[in-house]
Amino acid sequence: MQPSVDVIDGKDFRRMISGAYSEFMREHEYINSMNVFPVPDGDTGTNMLLTLGAVAKAVGEAPDEGIGSLARRGADSAIMGARGNSGVILSQLLRGIARGLSGKDTATSAEVGKAFQYGVLYAYRAVARPVEGTILTVAKGIAKGTQRAVREHAVFADILKAAIAAGQEELRKTPELLPALKAAGVVDAGGQGLIVFLTGCLEGLEGRFSGPEADFGRTLTVTGIDQDISISHPYCTEFIVKKFAASLKEVKRQLERMGESLVLALGENILKVHIHTAHPGAVLESAIAWGTLHDIKIDNMADQHRTTMELETVRTKLPIAAEQSKAALAIISVAAGDGLVDIMQQLGASIIIAGGQTMNPPVEEFITAVHNGPAEQYIILPNNKNIVLAAAQAKKLLGEKVEVVPTTNVPQGLAAILAFEPDSPLAANLARMTEAQTTVRAGSITTAVRDSSVNGQLVPEGSYIGIIDGSVAVWAEELAQVVSKLVKQLATSDSSMVSLYYGAELTGEEAEEIAERLAREVAELEVEVYFGGQPLYPFIVSVE
Repeated sequence: MQPSVDVIDGKDFRRMISGAYSEFMREHEYINSMNVFPVPDGDTGTNMLLTLGAVAKAVGEAPDEGIGSLARRGADSAIMGARGNSGVILSQLLRGIARGLSGKDTATSAEVGKAFQYGVLYAYRAVARPVEGTILTVAKGIAKGTQRAVREHAVFADILKAAIAAGQEELRKTPELLPALKAAGVVDAGGQGLIVFLTGCLEGLEGRFSGPEADFGRTLTVTGIDQDISISHPYCTEFIVKKFAASLKEVKRQLERMGESLVLALGENILKVHIHTAHPGAVLESAIAWGTLHDIKIDNMADQHRTTMELETVRTKLPIAAEQSKAALAIISVAAGDGLVDIMQQLGASIIIAGGQTMNPPVEEFITAVHNGPAEQYIILPNNKNIVLAAAQAKKLLGEKVEVVPTTNVPQGLAAILAFEPDSPLAANLARMTEAQTTVRAGSITTAVRDSSVNGQLVPEGSYIGIIDGSVAVWAEELAQVVSKLVKQLATSDSSMVSLYYGAELTGEEAEEIAERLAREVAELEVEVYFGGQPLYPFIVSVE
């Protein structure tokens, strides 16, 4: 029997996070397999794994020993590294835990239990429209189980066990609350992820976890361009102010005069500062009056040639004029596939972040793009329902520098870009782009990765399926047939044009042949075909 743990310290917290990450290394593919629909985009487990990897790396490398400061480091890293909706929700869980442990070197079992309740509350608040039968249902169950165990004065290991048992009970109910889960014969993947997280925390706390060697997921890499550059604020300056005792409004007023790309993240008596400045010494001199300075980091961006950058998952192409002056407003758009990237840039998107189904970019990539981009303000187009929360989190961190038009597919994003007028005010562009995305009807075609049922019909694994608004709408054994079925279901009496964006697995000749066949079947519609280059999806379809 493991010894009881009545007081939890920083070492215990480190073990818990390591245990959770190790557990996700083992279980993330199983979580991925719990996809409601038979499409190859079940990446809930991967998103949570990569988000937690950023946390494990930060907590493992931190010099802090207090549980409160470690929890805060973990939460900050989770927010920056969050991928997909499940990753954002997990980051908010960790943010709530950090809120409950703030300022503590050690914590009693009851205090840590209450901190986990805070975490569940924050996770629940992260979703604008909570739906029962999802990760949030499991989160509520976990909160109730935790609360009961805390009232009974249990040690923290037993609190975790009670939370896991209560969460598992709610998880088993999710198929009864969401018909889509019941039809697929699975429980909610995000809810399963929470159970895996808590199970890993328990194993880490009790020192009995073992798993694959941690590599903490992908790391952000920057490659410079060999050229002479001039930056008016060349020093990327970051630091933390502890025992923060100043007015945030006054701090912002002072720093705005000293540079650009200012980000202020306020916690419990802690302020995290990021600024690009020409005088880092002046910034630090001012900050001394706000509290104690820690983790000071100053990078000379000119030396590192970071004006034009290539990221592992961010590709930025800036117009030559952007090196001399910043535009007032620009678009950041998400796309997967060389063709879609080129189309979006030709239409007017300044920055393209690589991402889409199965490859959701973290919050950090949006923030990095903003800091290194060509404009003062940005409109983000997520172009995927699983990236909307990450974009919203970037907006929360960057404030007035960013707005989001919550596009959930590529055709909506393209329509929004077409409506963009760079010389118009931000508010006018937001209204116009938001309206424009509603004028297109979109669908996508992929291959079923498992047997499934659509409208009572068996859809065999390997069949082509057409998806509208996240649901399988049509299917066929032949690709051309499902293209035709999907277009006919999307088209209305007012429709006049069909745009087909073909993926990486098709040749131009194959795509043209299918487009010509479609044009004969829907003679009243004009059919256009474009190279998209997206993986896994032979066609993305837009009907206007």
